[in-house]
Amino acid sequence: MPFTLATWNINSVRLRAQLVARLLSEEAPDVLCLQECKSPVEKIPTEVFSELGYDHIVARGQKGYNGVAILSKLPLEDAGEFDFASLGHARHVAARLENGVTIHNFYVPAGGDVPDRAVNEKFGQKLDYLTDMRDWAKSDKPERSILVGDLNIALREDDVWSHKQLLKIVSHTPIEVEHLTAAQDAGGWIDVTRKDIPEGLLYSWWSYRAKDWSAADKGRRLDHIWATSDIADKAHSSRILRDVRGWEQPSDHAPVFATFDL
Repeated sequence: MPFTLATWNINSVRLRAQLVARLLSEEAPDVLCLQECKSPVEKIPTEVFSELGYDHIVARGQKGYNGVAILSKLPLEDAGEFDFASLGHARHVAARLENGVTIHNFYVPAGGDVPDRAVNEKFGQKLDYLTDMRDWAKSDKPERSILVGDLNIALREDDVWSHKQLLKIVSHTPIEVEHLTAAQDAGGWIDVTRKDIPEGLLYSWWSYRAKDWSAADKGRRLDHIWATSDIADKAHSSRILRDVRGWEQPSDHAPVFATFDL
């Protein structure tokens, strides 16, 4: 049976619970993966989502920072978490659907402002996190799996508003692209969004700093949906809901969708 999956960096699930509820009401994905929930698990407003039919949740949280959650209409079981780079952060959670598909929800470290690990510890942590992602994929060889989340890297030249101007900006530097590509290749992950939308500028994030984010349109595609090669051809109908970035008191990210015939 087909199911639709979405991923969205919500930038505080408690502050924006009603935006999540609106998305669930209007778009009705079967599964919604959230990042940067900024909440302990017990304080996530699950009753708001349960009223809309999302009775299943698998989450990892911490107070004020990070946090990942998977909301689902479909039954799922907790499939654990990774603490890549040993940061002690709630940056990953996995859940398994009844059809055997495992969903990995990631919030990769942003990496700070300076793309040099010698002077910026956060950038080094980001690279180490990506290296551990690569090593995990290489050793575990995931199958029937979907990897989603805010990976905090725009891989392609047309995933940013200006490739040339962002080459030295964290999220699009060559070393970050190299590290994330290595993790992608190690798992045989297929970029579902670009499989469906292979050409053209495509963004999922616009900075709060822009006075008129839509007119300036200086976006980056930081949010991704990948699938292992054994199921990637079952994915279709990818889309990014740009208009959600314009909702009242929005996240700076827009949700990304894909449907799987599995």
